[in-house]
Amino acid sequence: MITTISSRVEVMKWMEDFVAEKYNELIKSVEDSWQPADLLPDSRFETFFEEVKNLRERARDLSYDLLAVLVGDTITEEALPTYESWLMKIDGLSQEPDSPWMRWNRSWTAEENRHGDALNRYLFLSGRINMREMEASTQYLIADGFDLQTDNDPYRSFVYTSYQETATNISHRRVAQIAKKQGDLMLAKLCGHVAADEARHAKAYKSFVGKIFEADPNEMMLAFEDMMRKKIVMPAHYMRELGVEIGKTFGHFTDAAQRIGVYTAHDYTDILEDLLVEWRIDTVTGLNEAGERARDYVMALPNRLKRVAERMKAPSLEYKFRWID
Repeated sequence: MITTISSRVEVMKWMEDFVAEKYNELIKSVEDSWQPADLLPDSRFETFFEEVKNLRERARDLSYDLLAVLVGDTITEEALPTYESWLMKIDGLSQEPDSPWMRWNRSWTAEENRHGDALNRYLFLSGRINMREMEASTQYLIADGFDLQTDNDPYRSFVYTSYQETATNISHRRVAQIAKKQGDLMLAKLCGHVAADEARHAKAYKSFVGKIFEADPNEMMLAFEDMMRKKIVMPAHYMRELGVEIGKTFGHFTDAAQRIGVYTAHDYTDILEDLLVEWRIDTVTGLNEAGERARDYVMALPNRLKRVAERMKAPSLEYKFRWID
């Protein structure tokens, strides 16, 4: 434990060597990265049309809810410009082009950019999706922006990214599992690759928060508590279809995800419990009275959330998405 650093700017500066280390450990070079073209039919080859035909045949057997979740996940991934601009506005991060923080942000963006490309291409080839409707939803999501309630604070922002990247890993991994059960090994492999990226990214952001706890435990604990009181909202919570108000489409999307077990209220609680262990919240020292109260709140929260989750029931299928013909 180092002497507590009071200024967030100082903490972010102090962390730069650590961020550079995590960059080298958890960001892959372009040469070593998978690309969407590795996972989908290649239009250069004579076998392209036969491969697309086979893809479409497999996609015909995918369930309605799985398609809805897959489209929602794709729209979420394709709203990347919003997420990058948000990361670049976090207070205290050096804006020098070659600083570890800026290198991390650019490379994170570059890796994430492949996800939307791959998923979009699959859906286009599947023949199951009204692409114009989906594309309009993506444009809406970028144009509407979002409010993650982090106030551009690095401490709150990295709590958010730790949570969100873990949730995204769970979602893509489970879509892969369901796609495999429904006979689409190509989609399963594609979503598995996306999930693996999200797992690496989650590991990095969780390590950032862990490092902040070393330098500024009280302020980090207060930021953690604040984000959990506000609740972690997914980046696509403003998702909407043409002619639909903000918020309504996202609600139906999350209903579909709960029905097929892709992401549920229990997962939200499980992530919180994992973070409490990851950051060793029960043993953090250097807290004042407010920090101790914050610790008590987050430690007690999982049991409260479990009681709420047990009372929740996934609604039956009623909504028809404009995305799916």
